Amino acid sequence: MLIRAGYDLTFAADMPTPMVAMLNLHPSRRADLRTEHRIVADRPVTMEDFVDGFGNVCTRLVVPVGGITLSCDFVIADCGEPDRQSPQADQHTPDLLPPEVLPFLLGSRYCDTDRLSDTAWYLFGGIEPGWARVQAIVDYTHAQLTYGYQYARATRTAWEANGERVGVCRDFAHLAVALCRCMNIPARYCSGYLGDIGIPPVDIAMDFHAWFEVYLDGAWHSFDARHRVPRIGRILMACGRDAADVALTTAFGPAWLTGFHVHTDEIKESATKSGTLPLAA
Repeated sequence: MLIRAGYDLTFAADMPTPMVAMLNLHPSRRADLRTEHRIVADRPVTMEDFVDGFGNVCTRLVVPVGGITLSCDFVIADCGEPDRQSPQADQHTPDLLPPEVLPFLLGSRYCDTDRLSDTAWYLFGGIEPGWARVQAIVDYTHAQLTYGYQYARATRTAWEANGERVGVCRDFAHLAVALCRCMNIPARYCSGYLGDIGIPPVDIAMDFHAWFEVYLDGAWHSFDARHRVPRIGRILMACGRDAADVALTTAFGPAWLTGFHVHTDEIKESATKSGTLPLAA
């Protein structure tokens, strides 16, 4: 299947403001592109890409006085299948993990494992290590938190989300990630696109989405505590220890988001062959 995705993000600024944007496609998905993936600006600015320590592609720019709109629109191929399920996947003991995976066992800015460790072992210590334990954590997180945009708070940690029992997708991901790490399961936070593909349309504005991946049986596997069930059409942008590592944009000065539009829709293959793509919603 083919998915058309992208965004228009508008920022206001009253002085030149350096910014790092993590709005690129993750390198692991570049081979699936069917059109060019390029960030464009509505004003002439220099943009420079670099790769961070987690393998994400980041873009440096300076937001000019008066602001700027960053846009992207691309088509990507997808297998069209729900998230891969591997219920027999085993959990590695920490001494057998690859060195590059070990950081995803540690506490981080939003995943305060030190405060959740006792809770995690009480809830999940009696569950078989591996896939079953991760699924139990997903089920718990999904039931524990009530989702709503009105509950968004940029400073909320996993421990606070568990106590407050509310949040947005990033809070669901942070809590599940932290609980997995407490149980010695490497887990990393993911950001990207997830459209209403394979489900009834949802009557809310499209947004970027947060989910998480765990390392079992020598591979990373996607889980989604917000939705709890496997979904179709995930498009990874970036991954890290938590949302602090994969912030969509980081401004080094006064810059305000004043416009936000994301689109993610399945399209017919004939549209790309003919060169006429449908208008983004």
